[in-house]
Amino acid sequence: MQELLKHRRVIFASTIGNVLEWYDFIAFGYLMGVISRHFFPAGAGASATLLTAATFGVSFVARPLGGIALGIYADRAGRKAALLLVIVMMTIATALIGFAPTYAEAGVTATVIMVVARVLQGVSAGGEFGSATSMLVEYAPANQRGLFGSFQMFAQAVAGVLAALAGVLITEGLTTAQLESWGWRLPFMFGLLLGPVGLYIRRSVDEPEVFRATRDREPRLSFGQLFTGYWREMLIAGGLVAGSTIMQFVFNIYMPTYAVQYLRMPAATPFIVIAGSGVVRILACPLFGALSDRTGRKRVIAWGFAFCLLAVWPSFAWLKAAPTLATLLAIELLFGVLGAAVLGPLSTALAEMFPVRGRSSGLAVSYNVSTTIFGGFTPFIVTWLIVTTGDRMAPAYYVIFGAVCGLVATFALPGVACMRRMVADSGEAPDAALRG
Repeated sequence: MQELLKHRRVIFASTIGNVLEWYDFIAFGYLMGVISRHFFPAGAGASATLLTAATFGVSFVARPLGGIALGIYADRAGRKAALLLVIVMMTIATALIGFAPTYAEAGVTATVIMVVARVLQGVSAGGEFGSATSMLVEYAPANQRGLFGSFQMFAQAVAGVLAALAGVLITEGLTTAQLESWGWRLPFMFGLLLGPVGLYIRRSVDEPEVFRATRDREPRLSFGQLFTGYWREMLIAGGLVAGSTIMQFVFNIYMPTYAVQYLRMPAATPFIVIAGSGVVRILACPLFGALSDRTGRKRVIAWGFAFCLLAVWPSFAWLKAAPTLATLLAIELLFGVLGAAVLGPLSTALAEMFPVRGRSSGLAVSYNVSTTIFGGFTPFIVTWLIVTTGDRMAPAYYVIFGAVCGLVATFALPGVACMRRMVADSGEAPDAALRG
């Protein structure tokens, strides 16, 4: 019973930062239209939307820098120390966004504050994934690493549901004038509540035993050694993250803007639909994570990407022809399941490619560089494609590209013998369910 409670505490401590990070990102993505009118010059029109999308992406530019610095810190000082620092930084960034003066009140100073907040959020988020995933996988029983790792993506789905519900509440519960004036700040105010809770929980968690033993027994891998010895694993991880991130960002972050701005759907409709899709991912991510403990990470992820590749073009063509609530709901639910098939085993698959003594750094670099390139600028890239080509099927092209990247990387995942050797070299208990 005591072991069960410890595992629950570790899961909660490791994932609450991910909830805060993605809640803030998704809420910002949902409210880009309103934010563009508050933090950029009046009359900028489409340029303001593009500038806001770029501001959304700026935080992702900062992610690799934060990932490198905080990943090294986590491998040296410990997972717990890094996670405590990250949650404090995230809370400060969310507070800056929630309380920032508007352009009308402070001119360009308001824009600078928003950009600084997004950069700080990006730096902290850069250190979150590597440290939190390392702690989850290193605490997990040998035959449940896939299940434990899936709670990272479970947390992202929780964040999506919370952000979508917040979007529904402010768009349906407030008048347009109230939403434009002060209502857009409410989701960020709510996000602030997660920070103190996360700090309290993370203070009560100890370092994983395997990390302490490895730190005492072996020297930490230098950054140069990590790149030299694990460049192939980093490339594979980057491809996996590229595919999953593009799918997730198009369907879970960009879709509200796309549905309202280009398909002329009611403002609250996409939020309702994405909340339903998030519930599906909340339920399905742990199931697919547990399935990967039985059948292998590679097999589950490959099927997820393959079905995504087959379904995305017909789905967008259908939505374009029939932009209704029922159509959007069906598509979001479908990609909620397909996304969970990829995301459920993903965190563990990435973690198992790197040894304990350099795991947080390896995860942080590969995950954040790929997320920055292929995810952070998704709203900007897709908006630019639609504006330039006039083709409303542009989001489908980008998802197809991501699914191909993901499939190629999945087939390049290390085989059984290689994965077992890497786990053995790291000093961890071998996983009887580790398969190709």
